[in-house]
Amino acid sequence: MQTRAQKAEIIEALKDRVARASIAVVTDFKGLTVEEVTALRVKLREQGVDYQVVKNTLARIALTDSPHDSIKDRFKEQCAIAFGYEDPVAAAKALVDYAKTNKKFVVRFASLQGKVIDTEGVKSLSTLPSKPQLLAQVLGTMNAVPTNLVSVLANVPRGMLNVLTALKEKKEAA
Repeated sequence: MQTRAQKAEIIEALKDRVARASIAVVTDFKGLTVEEVTALRVKLREQGVDYQVVKNTLARIALTDSPHDSIKDRFKEQCAIAFGYEDPVAAAKALVDYAKTNKKFVVRFASLQGKVIDTEGVKSLSTLPSKPQLLAQVLGTMNAVPTNLVSVLANVPRGMLNVLTALKEKKEAA
């Protein structure tokens, strides 16, 4: 049994995570062993995601008046929350991938910047490219425009040079 001071400490730590998180994903971990949960935590930590098993009442208190307030009333049975800070896609991808490999693990719902998304929404989010991939695509597109422009502009003098060379050859032949 936890004392009131311990509960207050847990709530404060949760409030800090909730305030910093861009996504909060609620999962069902029934039937998982301690080793499986530990392996999941390690995998998620590599993606910059915190994973915490929490009592529903404490989670509701911590989520009240937070960016993820919209999910506080949906907690039932045993839950754990994954908090993604930098890249919400990476968090969703890691959780959905783990759910594919372990049938006992279920992604229930999430809050993405305050909007509730269901299991299917989390799965859809996991299929999007990650933040680094999107940045690379944008950078590639931005780089292609000046490269193509230089190429087009270089063709004008090249074409003129070809015309002049052909004229020169024609006059030399005559």
